[in-house]
Amino acid sequence: MSTNIFTRIKDSVSADLHTMLDKKEQNNPIAALNQYLRQSEQEKEKVRKLIDRQYKLKEEFSREYLKAQDLADRRLKQAAIADKAGEESMHEFALKEHEEYQGRADRMKASREEALEQLETLEQKYEDMKHRLKDMHLRRMELMGRENIAKANHQINRVVEETADKPFSKFAEMEQYIENLEYKVNSSYYKNTFDSKIAKLEKELNGQAN
Repeated sequence: MSTNIFTRIKDSVSADLHTMLDKKEQNNPIAALNQYLRQSEQEKEKVRKLIDRQYKLKEEFSREYLKAQDLADRRLKQAAIADKAGEESMHEFALKEHEEYQGRADRMKASREEALEQLETLEQKYEDMKHRLKDMHLRRMELMGRENIAKANHQINRVVEETADKPFSKFAEMEQYIENLEYKVNSSYYKNTFDSKIAKLEKELNGQAN
């Protein structure tokens, strides 16, 4: 009973999490892509650790193979010595030990070769994984660049171009404001300098008359 409750709770939380991620992907696809790439990097790290472990296994197989083969060769020589000396029981014991060690050496040799083949396959897949992940990072950069351009153009268009709810854009409003301000300043300047200009003209006319 309690197991079913916990299972339902886990499924509910998982469903909520997937829903949240789906919404996040819809609202911010680049952020979702970053999340996927982080997860891929974590998976790549797990694979690298497995490859390191496979290297260690291959070395252990090599050590065990060399150890077993050395013992097998030693027992074979000892069997020959015992046989030459007429020690039948020692000869049989040495042969039996040789068979045991040789069988172990053969298994370790086969395991080492299998581990080496698996390691080569893993390394090839790992390199392919790194290349594909690098390509995804580069494609993300390209997408981010395009997204930045799209956002910048949208912002520019929002500021410069006319919109449905405003008769003038911000730039058009600013230009109109500057023109109005320029007209007011020029008018004020003209009014303030009018008297001095008239006085100067009057002085020039009087000078010509004299």
